[in-house]
Amino acid sequence: MNSEIILIKIGANIKAIREAQGMSQQILAAKCNFEKANMSRIEAGRTNFTILTLYKISKALNIPLAGLLELDE
Repeated sequence: MNSEIILIKIGANIKAIREAQGMSQQILAAKCNFEKANMSRIEAGRTNFTILTLYKISKALNIPLAGLLELDE
């Protein structure tokens, strides 16, 4: 699995969890202290985020960090 696919899958996980919680992208971005455009790029898999960024997102979504990393290879 190449790095582009991994970023897309993690972004899709974030989006799915956010939507399941009924949270807007804007609200999640605000909870993480990110710009909405940055959150959009993360969810689309168009940016190589850091582990600290993923940690902030997991805390804002109230889920374990590992929950964002499920890739279903």
